[in-house]
Amino acid sequence: MRLRGCGPRAAPASSAGAGDARLLAPPGRNPFVHELRLSALQKAQVALMTLTLFPVRLLVAAAMMLLAWPLALVASLGSAEKEPEQPLALWRKVVDFLLKAIMRTMWFAGGFHWVAVKGRQALPAEAAILTLAPHSSYFDAIPVTMTMSSIVMKAESRDIPIWGTLIRYIRPVFVSRSDQDSRRKTVEEIKRRAQSNGKWPQIMIFPEGTCTNRTCLITFKPGAFIPGAPVQPVVLRYPNKLVSCVLQGPASRLEILWLTLCQFHNQVEIEFLPVYSPSEEEKRNPALYASNVRRVMAEALGVSVTDYTFEDCQLALAEGQLRLPADTCLLEFARLVRGLGLKPEKLEKDLDRYSAGARVKGGEKVGISEFAAFLEVPVSELLEDMFSLFDESGRGKVDLRECVVALSVVCRPARTLDTIQLAFRMYGAQEDGTVGESDLSCILKTALGVAELTVTDLFRAIDEEEKGKITFGDFHRFAELYPDFAEEYLYPEQAHFESCAKTPPAPIPNGFCADFSPENSDAGKKPARKKLD
Repeated sequence: MRLRGCGPRAAPASSAGAGDARLLAPPGRNPFVHELRLSALQKAQVALMTLTLFPVRLLVAAAMMLLAWPLALVASLGSAEKEPEQPLALWRKVVDFLLKAIMRTMWFAGGFHWVAVKGRQALPAEAAILTLAPHSSYFDAIPVTMTMSSIVMKAESRDIPIWGTLIRYIRPVFVSRSDQDSRRKTVEEIKRRAQSNGKWPQIMIFPEGTCTNRTCLITFKPGAFIPGAPVQPVVLRYPNKLVSCVLQGPASRLEILWLTLCQFHNQVEIEFLPVYSPSEEEKRNPALYASNVRRVMAEALGVSVTDYTFEDCQLALAEGQLRLPADTCLLEFARLVRGLGLKPEKLEKDLDRYSAGARVKGGEKVGISEFAAFLEVPVSELLEDMFSLFDESGRGKVDLRECVVALSVVCRPARTLDTIQLAFRMYGAQEDGTVGESDLSCILKTALGVAELTVTDLFRAIDEEEKGKITFGDFHRFAELYPDFAEEYLYPEQAHFESCAKTPPAPIPNGFCADFSPENSDAGKKPARKKLD
């Protein structure tokens, strides 16, 4: 697979600003992976800090949490549904001040010695909702503790000892995964608070819904914009590249937290942008409202925007023996699959039918019309974009087998061996199901979404009898013996090629960027955009 579009693409101007055009990030750019390579000096610094300052910081942070807990416990007693008293009683103002001071001390102990704040935070009556981006770190909780704004959180978070009590103090809106009607109730609660004329605390929402590497802004979830109330965009900047949740390398998120705390000084900048009041059209169309607010925030950050979504993060960070590299084309392919209205659940059920059709064609390549008939969609600009991913030669012909392999990865990203087995059925010889080195190269290139890949060493290691061909059984046995074969044979120049995420898909750092957008929302659908080659 190869991306033929190399530059940014212009989208149609929105109603928020006639003549304005936003730039899309180059397709294929992976915003969910941040590659970090420490120098020898940095490694020595981390080792020294681990033995000296790191344990002290942990103790101070724990002490601050314990100190804040009784205050938050007393102040959060009573019904969480009851409207806050106005004006606040003197004792509540004192508790609020003390909690902010304690939390600021905790961040100071963690290396955030000063926090730069630009702009003015709007009053709750001016903007009941604060939209923060980019979401990239555990430390995005800093503006929450500085303002004591409410947040949208997983309902499970309130049961966490100490932390749950601190969370209840800021009167969050809880989303329950077990309650199918929870998303609708969440939006209604946000609407109720937004229309209270400033009686409720402001709600901070991370509309991206997941962590990124801060190189661009991904598609905003529409939940924060469905109420149609004015919002205040807030942008976050971290000069320290270690402050991230999406590092590429053999690190869990706790290890990333450890690396950050092993820096002598960390810095964050919080900028409050002017309040954004939606037009009547934006009130009727939350997706348009979200897109226009994202454009304003991207301009303030000096970054591009991309149509990748929270679901693409699940693909990029899926557990499997073949982890997607940073330059994979499959994120762009997944975006186009969504744009064409193809549902992963249905595609997965039809994979056997697709593979049978592609096997009949064998290595015969097809044009755009037959490609559209194969996927049962009309020819469109989006389909042409997808077609070009597989048309590496630019001759207007593609191999359907490559498309089926890519569909298998998108539908079941963690099931690597199932995808490889499907590919062997399509590429394998009819008499014995074997493939040669060139076919294995094509299979793995497509499964990883890359244009170039050397598989000679891997093929020779699997083909112990030097027959010049291998079966899926040979590949499967080798993968079981050497589960990390990709790192050793496919990426020898990268000592560790894997995502930092060791949690299940759908990561929700800090628990406060839960997706509460209605599942049947059409907000994710985008108008077709003309591709510039």
